Parts: sequence; structure tokens; C-alpha cells
Amino acid sequence: MTELRAVHPSTADIPAQGTARADARSAALAARDHLLSLQSPQGWWKGELETNVTMDVEDLLLRQFLGIRTAAETEQAARWIRSQQRGDGTWANFHGGPGDLSTTAEAYVALKLAGDDVEAPHMSLARSWILANGGLERTRVFTRIWLALFGEWSWNDLPAMPPEVVLLPKWFPLNVSDWACWARQTVVPLTVACTLKPRRDLGITVRELRTGRPADEPRRELSWGYGFHLLDKALHRYQRRPVRALRRHAMRHAAEWIVARQEADGSWGGIQPPWVYSILALHLLGYPMDHPVVAKGLAGLEGFLIREQTDQGVVRRLEACQSPVWDTVLAVQALHDAGVPGDHPALRRAADYVLAEEIRVKGDWAVRRPDLPAGGGWAFEFENDGYPDIDDTAEVLLALNRVDHHEPEEIRGAVRRGLRWLRGMQSADGGWGAFDADNTRRLVRKLPFCDFGEVIDPPSADVTAHVVEALAVLGDHDEVLRRGVRWLLDNQEPDGSWFGRWGANHVYGTGAAVPALLRAGVDPEHPALRAAVRWLERHQNPDGGWGEDLRSYDDPAWIGRGDSTASQTGWALLALLAAGRRDSDAALRGISYLARTQRGDGGWDEPQFTGTGFPGDFYLNYHLYRLIFPLTALGRYLRDEE
Repeated sequence: MTELRAVHPSTADIPAQGTARADARSAALAARDHLLSLQSPQGWWKGELETNVTMDVEDLLLRQFLGIRTAAETEQAARWIRSQQRGDGTWANFHGGPGDLSTTAEAYVALKLAGDDVEAPHMSLARSWILANGGLERTRVFTRIWLALFGEWSWNDLPAMPPEVVLLPKWFPLNVSDWACWARQTVVPLTVACTLKPRRDLGITVRELRTGRPADEPRRELSWGYGFHLLDKALHRYQRRPVRALRRHAMRHAAEWIVARQEADGSWGGIQPPWVYSILALHLLGYPMDHPVVAKGLAGLEGFLIREQTDQGVVRRLEACQSPVWDTVLAVQALHDAGVPGDHPALRRAADYVLAEEIRVKGDWAVRRPDLPAGGGWAFEFENDGYPDIDDTAEVLLALNRVDHHEPEEIRGAVRRGLRWLRGMQSADGGWGAFDADNTRRLVRKLPFCDFGEVIDPPSADVTAHVVEALAVLGDHDEVLRRGVRWLLDNQEPDGSWFGRWGANHVYGTGAAVPALLRAGVDPEHPALRAAVRWLERHQNPDGGWGEDLRSYDDPAWIGRGDSTASQTGWALLALLAAGRRDSDAALRGISYLARTQRGDGGWDEPQFTGTGFPGDFYLNYHLYRLIFPLTALGRYLRDEE
């Protein structure tokens, strides 16, 4: 069994109820004022979305490939990458996590590109670890694609992805609609690169990271792995001798598909992977650097860069995504829970911003819901009209419902459209995914190409819970809601928790599901809710907080275990408070933990990553989670005493 990290060793005393109330009031006031101070003049909130250094490495490699990399931006990025290396020479995918082979290999490449001496201690240590853990031969496909772009890996040794996939009808297996939105936007441009097989000068070589050992092949037996291994061999043969007219048509269609999905800020989907690969693909297809689409794409990346002055000089890092809509609507709810009135200017400004962000056009979601009218959806990012998401939309509606707006009919209209869209996006099994309905064909997961992250978007407990809560508060208690409730009850884990797809992990899923089920009218004494409360109480840390390490996605021994964090303690408290456990020992100790660990400015320290991009592979540290969720919990604790 994996050795577990120790949680806080001290045991927190159970405070008296009067002490807990006083501490909660003081903490909530400080947190409220701090959060209000962070609102932008345009009405939104946005915290940094911290990820790992692969974002920065791949940005440098893109610029190298395009011939636009500068010495200044290289050194600024290299300073950031060096600062994230750990004592064992590795780079991890989240704070405190294990070293990741692909991330460490990519970081080594970037630092060598920046001129670091390969015999320097930090490079030697990284190289030794990479080789001991399998070398470049064991890195993920995306890492080896970047190496192939510069002749450091053979294209023939990568999985084949022909562009003809974009021509497959939606009923045919492996068509682009079978992929989750983030995956299809990445795969389509990569089919272009994997077909054209370019090779540019990197200026260095990293052959010293090879072990020389051959890659393992699937065993010759009847299995999905071996079947797709044979399919990959057949696709490689086709790549060498395609039907030329069909290939030209597919490449032209891929280019049109990519161009049609560029957003107003120059991004693709508002996220780094499809953005980088789309620019790369269009460049390979002959689009000049000054073409409006390419130029806008490159210019837009500047808005995702963070530069900071440090003792070592300026560091430069790239956000994988930005979350203004999500952060704003969660902040509105937290502030309202903490006693900020619905007609407060900050909440009204936030509502104005959110109302203007409603998406009134159809996106790729309409492939499976062609009869569902446009309107009523919101995206996560500043610009992402092609992919409004269900999770954001549910939280938008809950937030708008808290605001006493000067144009109440605008609020009512947006809520009506949002409820209609949410209802229409319910999947056949009664749950909700994040971006699409019924995006559940698991076949694409079997492709050799898909060795990094989730590539489909099935219903999840956290998204379904947020929709159930929105429908219960704002909609009719009808069959749509009942099916959502039944989905949640049917998908509870045997231990009483719920799996968290988009947050870490079972604490997040349980913190979302319990309040939603109670809002939907489930009896507080229902066995599912009693089991959830017991699970939370059993997994409280000795210091009174809750935490769950991201390794719980891979190792069940970590489920519900990890260093206490402010955000995860907030999630657990939201469930306990909703379940009527306000005066329980667990709740009082949780409130005490938040009050005791609060900073002087009203916020909390939280280096841990508690957001999830792809379970098991890619994680996020939402810098506002550490403020929004504790404030929400403190506010609801105080509200319940009134």
C-alpha cells in the first residue's frame, strides 16, 4: 500500500457553541471584506488557475517551432520551471504529488533549450530520475508528439490519427462527437500534425534521455488493447498510401473545422491544449503568421500569461485556462450567504457581467440536442461560445437568484432560458455531464492515442448535484428532477461518499451531493444521507479540517485522506450544515479549524491543488477556492442560527 502522508498531528478541541459563533462571525467578516476587495471594476472575480509546468514548456516549444521564441521569454519561463523542481530532481503534476515522468522530461527539454548545463546538479538529478523511470520511451503520447515535431522521436512510432476522422458521421464509432469537447478540439488539429509529420530544428538534442529499451506491445490475445494495436498498424499503412482525393478533402475540412471554432479572444475553447495545437495545425497547413486567425491566436495567449518579479528576476507562467464566470457566480453565492444583501452594488455589478455572458448561439452540444433552442448557457471562461457548460450554468442560475437586480425581468428571463437548457441537456441515464449530453461511448478510451486524461464526458455526481440543486430551487419538481435525484442515489459509493469528477475528490462530490438531495426534498434521515454524514465524520482530520490528496484518483488508500485545506473543509461543512449537523462536534471543530487557520487579510493559505482537470493526470489549484468555500460555509453556519 502507498505510504500515506501524515495529516496535522494536533487534535483540535471541540469549541463551545458560543465560541464557535464568535469565531465564525469574525472570520466571515474578514473573508467577506477580502473577497469584496478582489472584484474587478467590470464586475467579475477571477483567481489564478495554477497547473503544472507542461503549460510553460509547450508554450516555449510552440514558439520554437514557429520561429518566434525570444531569449527574454525563454529565460523568464525557465526561471519558473526551475523554481518548481523538487529535491529529488522531479516535477509533479500537483503540490506534494509524486514525480511525473512526462512532466519531468518536458521540463528537462525546456531547461536544456534555455541553455542550462546538462551536468549542472539540477539537470543531472532530473536526467537520472527520468532514466531510472523508463526514459522517453515511457512518456505519454503527447510528450512524444512534441519530440517528433523536432526530430527527437519518430512519427512512425506514434499512434496514427488520420484526418479522415473529421468526416465520420455522428452515428459511426470514433467520430469527433464521440470525444469530449476538450478532446475533440485537441485531436482534430493533431490529426493534421500527425499526417504532415513535420520536423523543425530544436537546436539541441535530448537523446541522453533514452534508455534504448523497446516499448511494450500488447499481448497477442483477444483484447481491446491488442485489437486497437492492430488497428493502429492498419492506420499507419493507410497514412502512407491514403486515398488522395479523400485526404485532401479531410485536410480542408479539418482546417475549416478548426477556424470555425476560434473564440473572440483568439483561443480555442478558452483552454491551452487545443489553442496551441490549433495554431500549430493552421501553420502547417500554410496559414502565414500574419493571417488574422493565427495572429489573433498568438496575441490572445498574452492574456493567459502571468509575470511576477522575484529575487531571481521576472518569472513567466501560462495559465491553462481562466475561470471568471465560475469564480464570479461562486463569489456571489458566498457573499450572499455571508450576509451581503442582494441589492449590494458588488452583487449587482456581478449580475450585470454574468447576464452579458449568456451564450445565445448553438455550439457542438447541439449535435446531440439539435432541437434544443440556443440561449440559457454559460461558459467557464471569458470567451467560449462554442462550449457553454452545464456546471457553470447551474451555478449561474443559483447566483442570479440571490441578486435583487434593478432589471428583475432580465434575471427572470435568463433563469427561464437556463432552466430550459439544463433540462434539455440531461443524459439518457438521468445524470448530467459537463459539456455534452450522452457523451458516453467508451470506445475512444481504448485508442493507443488516449493515454493521458479523460476523453469522454459522461454524467458525474458533482455536475448532476449542482443541476439538481438549481432545478430544485428554481424549477418544477418534475420527472427531470426526480431522474436526477435517482441518478445521484444510484451512483453513491458503497462507503457513503460520492466521487468528485471536477474537484478533489470524494469530499468534493459528497459536499455537492448532500445539499442538492436535501434541496430536492430527500428526507434527512434517508439512509444515503446518513451514510454520507458518517463518511464525512469518519474522515475529519485531527486538526478539525478535511483534506483529500489527489492520489485518491489512483489509489483508494487516499480516499478521504490528506492534509486539511480550507476549500475542502468548506465542502465538508456545507454537507454537514445542510444535513442538520450544525451543532455536531464535527461541524464545530470544522468551524474552529477555519477560524484558527485564517490569515490576517481574511484569506487562507492553500498550496494544495483541489481542482481536477483529468482524474489521475491533470489537476488545478483554483486560487479563489481557498476563500470562496470557507466563506460560504461560515456564512451558512451563521445563517442557520438566525
